[in-house]
Amino acid sequence: MTAPPLVLASTSTYRRDLLARLGLPFLTAAPQVDETRRPSEPATDLVMRLAEAKARAVAVAHPEALVIGSDQVAVIDDKILGKPGGREQAIQQLTSAAGRIVSFYTGLCLLNSATGQARTICEPFLVHFRQLTLREITGYVDLERPFDCAGSFKSEGLGIALFARLEGDDPNALIGLPLIRLVELLQAEGLDVLADI
Repeated sequence: MTAPPLVLASTSTYRRDLLARLGLPFLTAAPQVDETRRPSEPATDLVMRLAEAKARAVAVAHPEALVIGSDQVAVIDDKILGKPGGREQAIQQLTSAAGRIVSFYTGLCLLNSATGQARTICEPFLVHFRQLTLREITGYVDLERPFDCAGSFKSEGLGIALFARLEGDDPNALIGLPLIRLVELLQAEGLDVLADI
């Protein structure tokens, strides 16, 4: 039996590069989803809802596929930190995170578009930031320009120097796609990543 096509419902280069690590052929597609947070919606519910919404939006054009949706937020003091979008916002986010713990929640959905079954989880990850000076923060932001990253850093790059400790099951979740859990979800759909090595 031929495995169904795999589709990543994202245009994120970070997620694309992560998924490529599994060695499976896949397509990417841009999901058209309203990402507005609902009033009083917990961050964990938000990322799971959006991950599934992204997968379902893309599944319409891929009716026989396994579609992967993902969404991530960073949270500090119950406040969601979005992508900074620019230098000043990135400096502000990192200044507020210095010496503190930031919670990252990554929603992951694997949707079998043929059956309509969605398997959706939320993968938590904690980042313990070092005490940072304004000079360190601005130097980092100017060098790495993490303007498209929730939390204003790239943990796969120099951003690792901002941390005192990382706490979680899958460091890939911090970049935007929890591969350990994704492998489990794919296995539940009959796709074994290691089967054809």
